[in-house]
Amino acid sequence: MRILIASDKFKGSATGPEVATSLAEGISAIAPGTVIDTVPVADGGEGTVDAALAAGFEAVTVPVTGPTGSPVAARFAVRGDQAIIEMAAASGLDVLPGGVKDGLGATSRGTGELILAALDRGATRIALGVGGSANTDGGAGMLQALGVSLRDESGREIPGGGGPLATVATVDVSGLDPRLAGVEVVLASDVDNPLLGERGAPAVFGPQKGLGPEDVPVVDQALALFAGLLERQPGIRPSIDAPGAGAAGGVGYAALAALGAHREPGVEVVQELTGLAERLVGADLVITGEGSLDDQSLGGKTPLGVAAAARAAGVPVVAVCGRSTLGSEAVAAAGFARVYALAELEPDPAVSMAEAPRLLVEVGRRIGAELDDLVTPVVESPGR
Repeated sequence: MRILIASDKFKGSATGPEVATSLAEGISAIAPGTVIDTVPVADGGEGTVDAALAAGFEAVTVPVTGPTGSPVAARFAVRGDQAIIEMAAASGLDVLPGGVKDGLGATSRGTGELILAALDRGATRIALGVGGSANTDGGAGMLQALGVSLRDESGREIPGGGGPLATVATVDVSGLDPRLAGVEVVLASDVDNPLLGERGAPAVFGPQKGLGPEDVPVVDQALALFAGLLERQPGIRPSIDAPGAGAAGGVGYAALAALGAHREPGVEVVQELTGLAERLVGADLVITGEGSLDDQSLGGKTPLGVAAAARAAGVPVVAVCGRSTLGSEAVAAAGFARVYALAELEPDPAVSMAEAPRLLVEVGRRIGAELDDLVTPVVESPGR
């Protein structure tokens, strides 16, 4: 029997590879003859570069400007003329100094600097994973790093962040790095929100990044001003209402409008670079998962993407998670034969997170004990 483990990270508890290692240990203890294969997966956010490295890409680390201006050492992955950039590494919540959010001032400049570094390595195809960002600046900082000038009425370059965009008077794209004209940019994101309005970046995602209720309309207006000026420039595509424009505090907008990006679901981008479809061939069972399996997961997170690929290959799939809020109908509709939650073993969330690897070993033992039932198709009786 061959099992393929394709799990995302359990955020704050275990990386994707750690999840796989723990599950494999538990399964092997009960079913020692089982062949266990692993493939790292992600949805375009944290863990995307790790998945690329496991697929044979090379890691490159460069110093960039962090979300609040402090320097950050950020990794991206390259293979040939392809580059995989994880925005969270340069401009994410996890690299905020002391974890202190700056809703008005956080910038995406470091992400632009990662793109520059990828261009310097000769990349002609860049996949930009945009999960976990700390900014709501419409991608202005990213564009400034790439050569776009944003000035106020006094002619001074405006500082980073969505708040200062309220002072922008002129936008000049003539300095945009010319190498970008020959590069395919893929916006790896499942978010389909527009840039502005009730479903826009400030209203929906801004509070997660530190915007208070009074800040949301201010930043929304500032982004509208910035976008209006940007879209008067030659070569810029109108993208305010494009699906995905609101991703990563509006970095999706800047990528679509100024970099000529096209959006693809993050999980599909990662599946392609890791060769998941090929790895499914000959598997008897697939195990996928993430920290929390909930309604958000149904919107295109990693487990649903893996389940869809497994279903297309005719392979049964189960999910593991820290906790699940999905009912039995949602679980069945998602294509999971069963969901194993760490909360079933340890109801205290703090303990469950702290001891996730140990609990995952126990989940692996349970899966190992139930393998025959999991891989045997249910045969319906006549007349049903």
